[in-house]
Amino acid sequence: MIQGCGSNVGKSLLVAGLIRAAKKRGLRVAPFKPQNMSNNAAITVDGGEAGRAQSFQAYAAGIDFHSDMNPVLLKPESMIGSQVILNGKKYKSLKAREYYSHKDKFIGIAINSFTNLVNDYDLVIAEGAGSLAEVNLRKADIANMGFASVLSVPVIVAADIERGGVIAQLIGTKEVLDQNDINLIEGFIINKFRGDKSLFDDGVAFIEKKTDWKSFGVMPFFDKAKLFPAEDSQDLKNSFGTGKCVISVLKLSRIANFDDFDPLKIDNRLKLQFVEPGNPIPADTKLIIIPGTKSTIADLKFLKYQGWDIDIKAHYRRGGSILGICGGYQILGNEIIDDQGYDGTPSKAKGLGLLNVKTKMGKEKNLGKKEFISTINGKKISGYEIHLGITSGSDCNNPFAILGNRKDGAISSNRLVMGTYLHGLFFSDEFRNNFVAKLSSEEKKEDISFHDSIEFILEEFVRVIEDNLDVDSILSVARNI
Repeated sequence: MIQGCGSNVGKSLLVAGLIRAAKKRGLRVAPFKPQNMSNNAAITVDGGEAGRAQSFQAYAAGIDFHSDMNPVLLKPESMIGSQVILNGKKYKSLKAREYYSHKDKFIGIAINSFTNLVNDYDLVIAEGAGSLAEVNLRKADIANMGFASVLSVPVIVAADIERGGVIAQLIGTKEVLDQNDINLIEGFIINKFRGDKSLFDDGVAFIEKKTDWKSFGVMPFFDKAKLFPAEDSQDLKNSFGTGKCVISVLKLSRIANFDDFDPLKIDNRLKLQFVEPGNPIPADTKLIIIPGTKSTIADLKFLKYQGWDIDIKAHYRRGGSILGICGGYQILGNEIIDDQGYDGTPSKAKGLGLLNVKTKMGKEKNLGKKEFISTINGKKISGYEIHLGITSGSDCNNPFAILGNRKDGAISSNRLVMGTYLHGLFFSDEFRNNFVAKLSSEEKKEDISFHDSIEFILEEFVRVIEDNLDVDSILSVARNI
C-alpha cells in the first residue's frame, strides 16, 4: 500500500506506474483504494461509479475497472457533507460526524472488496488518501493505517519534496504514529525532485537513520504527469497548450468529472484554460464550457456570484459558442427544480436561459455507458452519463446527439449554445478532431489518438520509475494476506 505524507504527493500516479511495471513483469495486478474523496468518478464494468484515479490505474493494469477497486467513494456536496457511494451505488448523504459513526460498516465493505481482488489477482497495489499522519482521525480511519492495520498490509510512504520540508514530512510522520502502525512501514519514496539528485544523498541518508526506514528511491519531477487524469480539482492547471483557439472551462466550486477535458490538453490547435474563481472569462475565448458539477443549483449560484453569467451572455452576444456538460447543461436552461433536495438543499432556481429547457431533479441517478451519433458532425460519441434529473423543452427537439429513437441534450436555434449529458465525449477521437477543426476554423484536421498519446506518456513514466526506484524491492515487500 502506497500511503502519503499529505494530499497531492503523487500517490495515484506512483501506483499507476508501479502497476504497469508489475504488469510488464508478467503479473496479474489490480489497484485498490479503500476510500476515495473526489467528484471525478468513472463508470465501472459492473454498472456503478468509483474514483477516476482507480480507473486510470486499472487501465495501466490492462483490466476492466470494477467497483471493488474503490468500494467507498465520497463525493463532496458541501463544506461539511458528502454523498457516499458504496460498491458503486449511491448510499446516502452524510455529514462528516455522521460518516465516522459508520466506520464498522464501511471498513467491512472495504475489506470484502479487497479480499475479492486478492483472490482474483497475483498482486494488489493499494493507495491511501491524504496523510497517514492525521492521528486525530485515526480511530475512524479506513483510508490509510485504519485499513492497512486490519490485514497487516505492508506500507510504503510517499513524500513530496517539491512542497518543501520533505525531511520533516517523513521524520515527523513517524514521530506521531502509533508503534503498531510504524511496524507496517517498509520504507519511503521521495517524489517530484528537481535538479541533481546526488545533492540530496545526505538528506536520504539522514531520513533513513532517523526513521530506520529503507529508501526505495527518489523520483524526479515528471512534467507530463499533468496530462494524466487529475483526481482533485486543485490539480487543474490554469492553461494547457499555446494554440490560437481558446477554450475556457469554468472552475466551478463543485466541478465534477473534469477529466472530460483531458483530450483537449494534447491538441496543438487549442489553448485550454480553466478559469479560476474571481477571474473574468477571457474575451478571446472561442468556446466557453460549463462543466459537470456535484450540486447544480449551488454551482449556478456560485457562477453568478463570480459574475460569469454576465461574461457568458456577452460572449453569446458576440457570436461565441457555449457548451454545457451534465450539470452545465442544466445551468444553461430556464429553470432547475429540486423540490425534494435530491441534489442538495430543496430549492429551485432560474438558469441562464440560453437553452429553452428546464430540469426536474429526481431521486434516481442516470448512470451508465452510452453511445450516440453527434448531430454536429455525424461522428460517433462513446461516453457515459452520471446525473440526477430529467431535462425537457423545445430545444430538446434539436438534440446534441441521437441514436435510433434515443436523444441526448439540446442545441439552441442559432446553434451557438449546446448542452449534453454525455461525459467523456472528447475521448472519441474522430468526433473531437472534427469538433475542434470546425471550432478553430482550420482546414487541417488533426488525427490525434488520445489513447496512443496517453499510452506513450505512461510508458515513458514507467521508464522513469524503473530508472529511479528500486521497483523489484518495492514489489518484493508484498505478502500474502
